[in-house]
Order: sequence, then structure tokens, then C-alpha cells
Amino acid sequence: MSGSTGSTGDWRGRAVCVAGLGVSGQAAARVLAERGARVTVVDARDDDALRERAERLRADTGATVRLGDGDTLPAGTDLVVTSPGWRPDVPLLAAAASAGIEIIGEVELAWRLAHGGPGGRQAAPWLALTGTNGKTTVVRMLACMLTAAGHRAVAVGNVGTPIVEAVLDKYDVLAVELSSYQLHWSSSLAPHAAAVLNVAPDHIDWHGSFEAYAADKGRIYAPGTVAVVNADDPVSTRLGGPGAKGFTLGTPAAGQLGVVEDLLVDRAFTPDPRREAVELAELADVRPFAPHNVANALAAAALARAYGVPPEAVRDGLRAFTPDPHRIAHVANVDGVDYVDDSKATNPHAAAASLSACRSAVWIAGGLLKGADVDDLVRSCADRLRGVVLLGADRARIAQSLARHAPEVPVVDVPDTDTGAMDRVVSAAAGLARPGDTVLLAPAGASFDMFAGYGARGDAFAAAVRRLAESR
Repeated sequence: MSGSTGSTGDWRGRAVCVAGLGVSGQAAARVLAERGARVTVVDARDDDALRERAERLRADTGATVRLGDGDTLPAGTDLVVTSPGWRPDVPLLAAAASAGIEIIGEVELAWRLAHGGPGGRQAAPWLALTGTNGKTTVVRMLACMLTAAGHRAVAVGNVGTPIVEAVLDKYDVLAVELSSYQLHWSSSLAPHAAAVLNVAPDHIDWHGSFEAYAADKGRIYAPGTVAVVNADDPVSTRLGGPGAKGFTLGTPAAGQLGVVEDLLVDRAFTPDPRREAVELAELADVRPFAPHNVANALAAAALARAYGVPPEAVRDGLRAFTPDPHRIAHVANVDGVDYVDDSKATNPHAAAASLSACRSAVWIAGGLLKGADVDDLVRSCADRLRGVVLLGADRARIAQSLARHAPEVPVVDVPDTDTGAMDRVVSAAAGLARPGDTVLLAPAGASFDMFAGYGARGDAFAAAVRRLAESR
């Protein structure tokens, strides 16, 4: 890749193709046009909503917008800024790569804008994180901790404010969530501190292999970055390398954050890590309480402490944090059974973490597995399963794994995909559950085979549970 092209003069007159008219694509196009670039936005989709978006962008910026053709590289392009979901092998990106044209993502663009501005403006440092699961929770916890410490901070990247807008605002520090897609198209990021929360098979269909997926996660670390790793995750630990700070659900060694009795403690960012541990918060301050969410809190605390946030601000930030919907959210108790919505568990690793918090569960699973294997998940949770209800496109693969590793567990297959399917799923789960059990929606797959997104799937589940409660 070529060097930084971030100054105002460097952008003026450049022919930039922005691939994708989503949130990040729109933000990138606007920022580039404001800096004098000749911007062409392309998107393979073409519908009323996109046409309205395109017309507004044309009117505001003068950018060219081409809908219904996402394959053809505009003539004269000398830089492509791609939306994160575009795979490297799509025709437009493949053509750019073949022609030697640089391809970057919105995140790389934001870094160059922030660090190449006129007058040597001091850019806000980044506290960045990635991982298969927990990213959004951790970045929001981190933003709460930074705010509690008196910093003007915001959560950006793969969540919330587009990062190309945030870097041009006057924030003290940015809490940056990064996906493997975004990191794939980044080359010069150098966060102040960075963490890989965990790495498990996901998005294999996009990256081509688990090794390529993990390698893209590891791009978050740069020379000079304070590396934070999950000491309980071998891949995270390997990616961080020697000298990394760690977090663990066990008792922390020197250089780590961890748990001692009912306390979160720091033995990494103290004056004498070998002899001194600093209390950060109580386990009761972590909401919702589950082992994987304690790990999330420790990861956020490690990044905050790497930036000098005092212990009391870590505690206050955790107390101020409000969990996002569809993340181990308690919906109702019906006839002594808890119904929990963890629709955000869109891969096997996330589903395993959710199931590990249940003593006895009726598991609702299925969707699009994205090339991931479920054998380890089923094997690890088999002794917790009262029963399983399957839905979605890849439910047969989960059924086959259950037959191999949990043959005694009753399974109900719901093949329906109509609007009433979730009512039948919840009814089947209620029939399997006993008082004291948890009916857990933790699908281990993406939702797009049946729903607009994991939020719509979780909403459908919660609505079906409420109808069940009203019928009793």
C-alpha cells in the first residue's frame, strides 16, 4: 500500500471511488467531497430508499452516484474506499487490485484524515478493540469509563458515529470498535492501546480461512501500541505477542487484570504490578452478570487504564453503562421459566458463552452459520441442555451435531419461515422447559435468512414470549 494521503492538498482533485452507499460510504463520500476529491459512489442495489439517499448526496456534495452497478470500476479511479462488507473478490475490488489501485476502508481513511491534517493538529488518540464477540459491549463500557474520568469521548468505528466524522470533531479520545472487515482494509493504524477480545471461527466465508480471519484481527496491533490480550484465549494471546498486558477471569498475575473473590482488580497498570493490585470494581457492578460479560468489563478496564483512567472512573463507568438490547436480556418469567433474548449471539462462540451462564436451558438455535462449525459448541453445552428448538436455514447442521454429541437431548425442528414461526418456536420451547429452566434464544447464526437483522429476530422472540404469557 502507498503512504498516507491525508492532507487537504493531497485529496483535492483525486478520483476516488466509494464502494457502497451505506452509513460509512455516505460519510466517506461527504468528507472526501468537502476536501476537493472527485467522488463517485457505486452500489449494486437500487431501490427507493437508496435513490433518495443518492439524490441527497448529489445535491449536498456534487458527488456522482451510480446505483444498480457495483461491478464496474469508474474510469480514472486512483483510490477506492470500500464499505466493510464488500468482499475482496467482488469484481470492482478485484479489478482495482489488478490495476494496482489502492483499496482502503473508511477506518483507514479516518486515520489518514486525522493524522495528516493541516497545521499538524493533534489528533485524538484511539483506544481500539476487535474480537469475534463482545465488541459493542466493550466499546460502550469503555466510552462510559472515559466519560466518567472527565474525558470528551465517544464510541465509534463499527458502532455509533461514523469514524470519519468523529476524527474531525474535538474529542479527547476515541473508543474504536473494529471488525475484521475494517481491519482487512487498514494499513497504517497505530492506536494508543488495542485489544483483541477473543477469536473464534466466524466470517470464514468472507475471509476464506480461520487463519486469514485471525490475521486480520491481529492488524489492530502496531509498533508502539499498548497491546491488551485475553489471557484465557490462546489466539488473542498469540496475536498480542510478548510484553502484552492481559485480562483473565482467574486470579491475575503481574501484568494482568482479573478477578479476586468478588472484585475486579488491576495488576498491570500499577506502579508495582508484581507487589500491588488495585481494586477497580465489584462483580455486582457488571450488568448483565455473566462470565463473558465480566471478561468484557475487564477488557474495557484494561484499555481505560492504559490511557490513565483512575480506578474509581472504571467503577463509575461500569455503573453508568446500559446494556444494548438483545444481549442476554431477560424478557419474562412464565410458569417458573426464564425467557432470555441473546439474539446478538450470531456465531457459535457467542452462543457458547451465553449457554455457559445457564444451569439448564432450552436452547433456541439456527440461522446462517457463515461457514462456522458447531461441534465444539454442542459438545461443550450438551450437559446443560433440557431441549433444543431449531429454526432457520442451517438448522439441519445443528441437528446433525446434536445427534452426534447430545443424542439424548430432545430436539424440535421448526421449518416454518412465515411471520408466525417464532410463536411456534416459543411454544415448542415452553413445552420442553421445566420450572427453573431458561429458554434461551442464542442462535449461533446470523438472522438474514428469516429476519431483517438480529434485532428483528430478538423482537419477534420477545413478542412471542409476551403472547405466551398472556395466554396462560
